[in-house]
Amino acid sequence: MWCSTRWRAEPIQPWAWVRGLGAWLCLLLCCVGASAQAHANPLLPGSRLQGEATLRYFGLRVYHAKLWTLADFSANPKSNPPSNPTADQRPDQPLLLELEYLRELKGEQIAERSLKEMQRGKSISPEQAERWLNAMKRFFPDVKAGDRIAGELLPGQGARFWHNLRPTGQLNDADFARSFFGIWLSPSTSEPDMRQALLGVSTPR
Repeated sequence: MWCSTRWRAEPIQPWAWVRGLGAWLCLLLCCVGASAQAHANPLLPGSRLQGEATLRYFGLRVYHAKLWTLADFSANPKSNPPSNPTADQRPDQPLLLELEYLRELKGEQIAERSLKEMQRGKSISPEQAERWLNAMKRFFPDVKAGDRIAGELLPGQGARFWHNLRPTGQLNDADFARSFFGIWLSPSTSEPDMRQALLGVSTPR
């Protein structure tokens, strides 16, 4: 059956293409904003990935580390110029360090190794060392491949920790926080290449 009835053409509205372009741009900006938010770490809102690196021990991969910082983060603040090789350059800047473990480790081993690395950067009294070690044993559980432990530096206050996004504890001790994050970020670290990569200064070899 054939019909000869004609559809009446709709008049083209002036500036319709402008409204369409505006809607398209709005959608694009929303997508960009959502993408940027997706790349932030939920434990540190508004954060960005500063750098990342993998720790290897005798060729074996131990963990993959990521450093998350805020937009105004500075790797070399004016208060601690690079010319001072012993300065801990990040004691007053919020940051989050996330370690994804690539093998099984006991929480007690993680705590004990952390304390040894902290002692590289400064002298720690026996009483202080015992207090910090006991706290880290509470914060750090046994891990298996794929588990994540994250620590947030709370400037002037201390540090708090998560295991697979579950809070494990907080220590209100600014000296502890400075020494703990100095394991990776202090110039006295035992892994200078990792430090450079985490700070975004270089790419790990």
